[in-house]
Amino acid sequence: MCKYILKRLLQLIPVLLGITFLTFTLTYLSPGDPAVLMLTATGGTPTPQLVEQVRAGMGLNKPFLTRYGEWLMGVIQGDFGVSYQYSRSVSDLIISRLPATLELAGTSLGLMMIVALPLGIISAFYRNKASDYIIRILSFVGISMPSFWLGLLLMYVFSVKLKILPIMGNSDWSGILLPTVTLALAMASKYTRQLMAAILEEIGQDYVIAAKARGLKDRTILFKHILQKSLIPIVTLLGLSVGSLLGGAAIVETIFVWPGVGKLAVEAIFNRDYPLIQGYVVWMALIYVVVNMVVDISYHLLDPRIHWEKGG
Repeated sequence: MCKYILKRLLQLIPVLLGITFLTFTLTYLSPGDPAVLMLTATGGTPTPQLVEQVRAGMGLNKPFLTRYGEWLMGVIQGDFGVSYQYSRSVSDLIISRLPATLELAGTSLGLMMIVALPLGIISAFYRNKASDYIIRILSFVGISMPSFWLGLLLMYVFSVKLKILPIMGNSDWSGILLPTVTLALAMASKYTRQLMAAILEEIGQDYVIAAKARGLKDRTILFKHILQKSLIPIVTLLGLSVGSLLGGAAIVETIFVWPGVGKLAVEAIFNRDYPLIQGYVVWMALIYVVVNMVVDISYHLLDPRIHWEKGG
């Protein structure tokens, strides 16, 4: 196992290097002079002399590869530069917004599992029954609704009309309810259908038929055998969801003014805050590669029939 993890970590190095190079190149080719943007964001007057002075101080007069190498060395040490908009370290900004994103991600995933697991099991075991049709319709509606539309709808009903929940989040415990429900409902609809399909696929397997022949109860077969095998595709989907949530659900965080990493990224894009954009992209890439490795490791733990890689 340790050898496999070490191999995967070594494989991540060229991937992350490629992402950093592509990110830096795209921001380098983006329109706008970073010196002018920085002066404008800090309230300064971008005169030609001052712009040239700031460019020299920021190292913008150096060749592209030299600038990339210096930026990469800083990234390796945890230094992504200074934000044009906030005049603060990009690393400090992301870290300061991370607790809010973790809080929203945790509550959303928890609510999603509470909803999706029982609905997926009921839909699979009562196939083509009234409960199955109702769950299918609800999951179809949930998948079809864009998150921003659902968020605005919940805000209109519970905040504007009923006035029982705040519009803006992070004021107290009630502020997290609407963004949590917005994220959880869309995910729950997707996971319900995926879990139902996985359980139906396992029900027809030989080991389930043999277990029933030995007189095991349906509940025992479900929780001790079927669910464990059905969780493999769910874990794959969960890994993508975790990566997306930890990167910040940008649309939902912006709608509910939730002070997370996603809202920070949206602000950086609107203000063309290139160091902050670069730091966010690298943060997202790091999350996805790490989560992907954890998901691969979990496959073996869930199903011993899946062996560690030796050469493929």
